[in-house]
Amino acid sequence: MNTLILNSDKKGLEKSVELLSQGQLVAIPTETVYGLAADATNKHAVTKIFEAKGRPQDNPLIVHIADINDWPILVDSIPKKAQILANKFWPGPLTIILKKSNFIPNIVTANLDRIAVRMPDSNLVRDIIRKLKKPLAAPSANTSGKPSPTCMAHVLEDLDTKISAVIDGGECSVGLESTVIDINQEKIRFLRPGIITEKEISEIIGEKIEIDSSIYTKTDNNTMPIYSPGMKYKHYAPKTKIILIECNSKNFVKFVNSKSDCAALCFDEEIEFIDIPVIPYGKENSPNEQAKKIFNYLRKLDNFNLKLAYVHAPKRIGKSLAVFNRLIRASGFKVIRLPE
Repeated sequence: MNTLILNSDKKGLEKSVELLSQGQLVAIPTETVYGLAADATNKHAVTKIFEAKGRPQDNPLIVHIADINDWPILVDSIPKKAQILANKFWPGPLTIILKKSNFIPNIVTANLDRIAVRMPDSNLVRDIIRKLKKPLAAPSANTSGKPSPTCMAHVLEDLDTKISAVIDGGECSVGLESTVIDINQEKIRFLRPGIITEKEISEIIGEKIEIDSSIYTKTDNNTMPIYSPGMKYKHYAPKTKIILIECNSKNFVKFVNSKSDCAALCFDEEIEFIDIPVIPYGKENSPNEQAKKIFNYLRKLDNFNLKLAYVHAPKRIGKSLAVFNRLIRASGFKVIRLPE
C-alpha cells in the first residue's frame, strides 16, 4: 500500500496524530530535515523505525518534545548549563544529550544510559506532539546511509510503502540535521555540528567546549560509545562514490577538468569554468545556502549515472563545518588535499 500523503493543515495534523497513536510511522517536516516519527514511549512503534530505515539498532534516536516543560520527565536531571542552552536555542536545531530517566524504552537510546532531546522549530510538529501527548522518536526519514530528506519527494523516494504517511511541509528551511552536544557533569562535548556552531555555544556558556574527533575523522566503531546519530556509520551518501577535494577554486577547477567519466559538486562561482557534468551547491562563503542544498544535490548526482564525483569541500570552521562533516561522512572519509 502506498504511503498516505497528508497536507500540513488541521486535517493532516489530526490524521497524523491518529496514526501515531496506533503505533504507525509518519514522516514529519521539521526545520532541519524530514523526520520519521513514532511514539517514543511505544517500543513496538520505535522498532518499526529501525525496520523501515534499515537502521542498525545500536544507532540511537533523538526524542522530540513540544515544550521545555516536557523535558524533565525524560532525563535524570538537568544541569544548569543545559537549561541555559535550552532557554537560548529551543525551539531550534540543537539536540542536548543527558543521562536518561526510565520513561523512554531502551530501544530509543540503543540501550545507553543517555538520551538525546530537542524541541523542533516547527509549530506543526510541536502541535502534533501536544495532541498526541507523547514525545516523538524521529530520525531522518530516509533509508539508512542515504542523504537525508529535505522535501517530501525524498521521503517517498526512499520509504514509499514502508511507512503509513508523510506530511507535505515543503522544503526544510535549514536543510541539515541539528547540532548535537553531550552534557555530562557540566562538561560539554560537541558531537555533531549543525547550523548552531561550537562558537555560539561557547559564547553562551562562557567557556570552550570539547570537540569530538569523530566530526573530522573516522573513529573506532568497535570501542567508542555512540551517543549521537551520525557518529558511527557512513551517512548521507548517494549511490555515486564521492571524494572530497580540499584546495582553492583555481586548483579545484584544474583538477576536475583533467578527469573524465566523473562529475563535480562545486561552488556557484566555479560552475562556468568546469567542463565535466557539474552541480553547484551554493556560494563559497554562504554556508546557510550550502546547508539547505547539499542533501538534494547529493541525490541529484545519481542522475548523471556516473560512478564517481569530486566535491569541492567547504571550510572546516563555523557553519561550514556542518556541511563539511556531512560530506566527509558521505565520502567514507575519502579526502584529497591539493597544494594551494
